[in-house]
Amino acid sequence: MKPSMLLSFDAAVHMIFGIGLMFFPRILIGALGIAPPGTAFYASVLGAVLTGVGLALLAERFRRIFGIPGLGSGGAICIKICTGGVLTAWLVHGGLPIPVHGYVLLWLVTFVLLALSGAEFWIQLKQNRDGVDRRSGVLP
Repeated sequence: MKPSMLLSFDAAVHMIFGIGLMFFPRILIGALGIAPPGTAFYASVLGAVLTGVGLALLAERFRRIFGIPGLGSGGAICIKICTGGVLTAWLVHGGLPIPVHGYVLLWLVTFVLLALSGAEFWIQLKQNRDGVDRRSGVLP
């Protein structure tokens, strides 16, 4: 898959998840089997996103050292890795009061987050190694 197609696919997946979560009707919580409000789950996932933003800003600040821009796809990678890591921790150790199909859905989301970030990170490392100009902050 071309890097630009991977970014387009990744953007679409995140827009669908993001918009869905912003306007998530409470009635679907039970149907999907995800964590009910009142648990620390959502606050910790938001914390992971904010931590990823902070890491992205640090990557941008120290761009010359890291070799990838923090506020382009590098920032998205930071955010997805943090969020995927916190989701994994919740699923493994969090004791969420959710049914099995909720765990399946959240593991799927976690897998997508980490797989896409890993693929994008690998592409950026390969491009840096091959001497691709990274000043623009976007993949060709």
